[in-house]
Formats: sequence, C-alpha cells, structure tokens
Amino acid sequence: MNTVSLEQALVIIQGALNRAKEVSAAPLTVAVLDNAGVLVALQRQDDSSLMRPDIAIAKAWGSIALGRSSRGLAEMAAARPGFMQSLNTLGEGKILPAPGGVLIRDENKRIIGAVGITGDLSDVDEACAVAGVEHAGLQADCS
Repeated sequence: MNTVSLEQALVIIQGALNRAKEVSAAPLTVAVLDNAGVLVALQRQDDSSLMRPDIAIAKAWGSIALGRSSRGLAEMAAARPGFMQSLNTLGEGKILPAPGGVLIRDENKRIIGAVGITGDLSDVDEACAVAGVEHAGLQADCS
C-alpha cells in the first residue's frame, strides 16, 4: 500500500466522528488526503460552517507538504513566523498551521496520507483525527 485508499479514508472519517460524538464536539468537517495531497474523502457534519472544508483540507495538505503534523507546523510558525509565511506563500496559501492535521502512517511507518479536522477547539480536532486513524488500524503521527 503506497497511499490511503478510499475504504480506509471512510473508516478514518467514521472513527473520527465516533470520537466527536463521545466527547460532544461541535460539528466537525473531516478531510482525508492521499500522500500526494489529493482529497480522497470529505464529510461535513450538519451545521458545520461554510469554510470548514477548506480549513480541514489545509490542515491535512500542510502536513503532507511538509511531512509533519499541523501541530508541528504551528510550533514552527510560532518559532519562525517569517519562514512559515514564506512556506505558505510558496504553497499558495494552502497551509494552515493549527492542530487538527495528522499524518497517516502504514505499518512500515511510511506516510500514506493525512487527515485534517476542524470545527471544535484544535486539541479536540486533533484527538478526533488520531482516533479516526487508529480506528482504521493505522498509525497517527502528531509530531
């Protein structure tokens, strides 16, 4: 397996939404991208606001583009804001450095995709992303 499949993406989304329900999260939007940064699946819960799909995709896309979670990107942005601004310019504004974007790794620790979630506090978004990846039997990378 070189990249996340549609079947895996749907299982990840279901696992993330299951966790969201357990923690009474606000309405979420979940995007799963393959290892080339291409959208595989996206689901938006009822009452999730208009920009949420773009935000979820940006969290996941930045993770794929730079090989680290969006939490790691947020830490990078805090430490080196000018560098992050330059990266976002190069990435045509597609990078959102806030927790909620998690890399998806296979059993060999290869990056096969990323999941991005938005709608609640960033820590809740990230926890739901991790739960979704683990629900699919894959490894979540939040570093």
